[in-house]
Amino acid sequence: MTATSAAALSSSPLPPTPTDPERVWRDTVYVRPESAAQLTVRAVVVGMLIGAVMCLSNLYVFFKTGWSLGVTLTACIIAFGVFKGLAAVGAKPMGALENNALTTVASGAGFMTAGGNMAAFGALLMVTTLRPDTLPLMAWFAVIAAMGVFVAIPIKRQLVNKEALPFPTGTATAETLKSLYGEGGDGAAKSKSLLAAGLFAATITALRDGLKLIPAAINLPGTLAGLPLAKWTIALKTEVVLVGAGALMSFRTGWSLLLAAFLTYVVLAPSLLENGVITEVSYKAIVGFTLWPGAALLVSSGLTSFLFDWRSVLRSFSGLAAFFKKKENSVVVVDDSDPLRDIEPPAWWFPVAFLVLGPVIVLLMSLLFQIPWWAGMVAVPLSVLMGFVAARVTGETDITPTKALGPVTQLIFGVITPGNLSGNIMSANVTGGIGLHAADLLTTLKTGWLLGANPRHQLYAQLFGVVAGAIVIVPAFNLLIPDPTALGGEMWPAPSCVVWAGVSKAFAGGLGALSTQAKIAAAIAAVLGVAMALMEKLAPKSVMKFLPSPSGVGIAMVIPGSNAIAMFIGSFVADQLRRRRPDLHERYTVSVASGLIAGESLMGIAIIAIGLLAAS
Repeated sequence: MTATSAAALSSSPLPPTPTDPERVWRDTVYVRPESAAQLTVRAVVVGMLIGAVMCLSNLYVFFKTGWSLGVTLTACIIAFGVFKGLAAVGAKPMGALENNALTTVASGAGFMTAGGNMAAFGALLMVTTLRPDTLPLMAWFAVIAAMGVFVAIPIKRQLVNKEALPFPTGTATAETLKSLYGEGGDGAAKSKSLLAAGLFAATITALRDGLKLIPAAINLPGTLAGLPLAKWTIALKTEVVLVGAGALMSFRTGWSLLLAAFLTYVVLAPSLLENGVITEVSYKAIVGFTLWPGAALLVSSGLTSFLFDWRSVLRSFSGLAAFFKKKENSVVVVDDSDPLRDIEPPAWWFPVAFLVLGPVIVLLMSLLFQIPWWAGMVAVPLSVLMGFVAARVTGETDITPTKALGPVTQLIFGVITPGNLSGNIMSANVTGGIGLHAADLLTTLKTGWLLGANPRHQLYAQLFGVVAGAIVIVPAFNLLIPDPTALGGEMWPAPSCVVWAGVSKAFAGGLGALSTQAKIAAAIAAVLGVAMALMEKLAPKSVMKFLPSPSGVGIAMVIPGSNAIAMFIGSFVADQLRRRRPDLHERYTVSVASGLIAGESLMGIAIIAIGLLAAS
């Protein structure tokens, strides 16, 4: 690493100053590309490969748990380990800024699996027989993601450079890179622990799913309503991917999952059977009822949290208004007083991208999902506005509010295109996809801002990642879940898809088809979701850890109880390590949890592929 790069990494984040934070950053933090490698060919190629692998892994995790896991922290550790190994055989070492560019590529690919895309696509397959061909579907995901990348341009400098919003994941990634590449860094230990955990998880998966030498779950003793606990989905699963996912959650989310699973499967489900609301004891029968209160709680809590952050919403739209109030030619005139004119993406890139990509999105909406062209013309600008809002909320809270923005779009399209299930779902996909990718790019740009990276290069890197993710995501889904009827079952619970499908049915067709009990349960859960979100916002931090998480409670109602138990175990172990040995927690939790997730998911996909080849 060069002296300039080392100095940049050792510097602390710069707060805004009354003078000019961008000029201060340019003079004291920014590392010129000629001083330290950034967006190199190998960073792009390896980033696309790591991103593709992460895409496969996250796809597996998403349909198992409903959670979309972050990519950047895992990708930068993997990249460090890969190039540390290659350096031993003579390859040029990789510095922190080149790793940051690589991680940006990987993030663009890995986030193709996030809820705004896969929740919508899975829900589409659950409620309709529509399944677009592979190539048009690749184009669909690529264009939405690319639009999200360009949506970040007009708000990046305000949110990241001037307001210095925290973007917690982006900040954590910057600190991780400093730790990996700084003097006395623990990068080798992190990469080795990730590899060891991955091999362990892959071995367990091979023994369980491939060789059938260990069971998928360990049954617990005892009965409930005269039936074994396993019939009520209460068991200890041997899927370590769930433990890994739990370790990356907060302990508050973990115990909320366990509490809600107990209430769902031990208290509510037997009552449903006793009163004839369900006629058999199975996961699918139970969740066929509980998805309605689960969806209502998730949507109401998400909307309440979203509206509670009204200042973020107003700032988003005021910033957008300021952008369009500029003189017509201001987006193309070179401002010699701008210290970042040759570093930041030019402002005119966004309107040009909107004019180019917008009609493509409208055309694909019409061709693939039978959404009227005029409705598509409503969806695209609405999604851009929602993308601005999602980006700011992510910057302030680290949560991209797809649980709120998606249903808002579904409600709007339920009114303007009643009965159009595919249009209702995939219009929300536009909103979710654009918002997620705008927020993802800004998160990685926050990392670059703290390290002194070139933001224009990072935008290029994100687009390379989008291409890789779009190429991988559809074939990977087809390989992993060739039969969409498996979605919503115990093998692939797909809780986010279940929720999106339920919301779509309600908004597109009305609530008349629901039983009276389901309507009452949904209404109670909606009120509870509002109350929980308000408590979450108003309670002091000292009390927060004792309040159940609305997301944890809602998700627990649409996943098997065994999944909630496994994720709770992961969160509990991570929390105990954080309390008792914070040094080990800081060093190993993310890497070990990521290894468990990657090892099982990739081996699971490999076993499925081998089985398909053997059958053909």
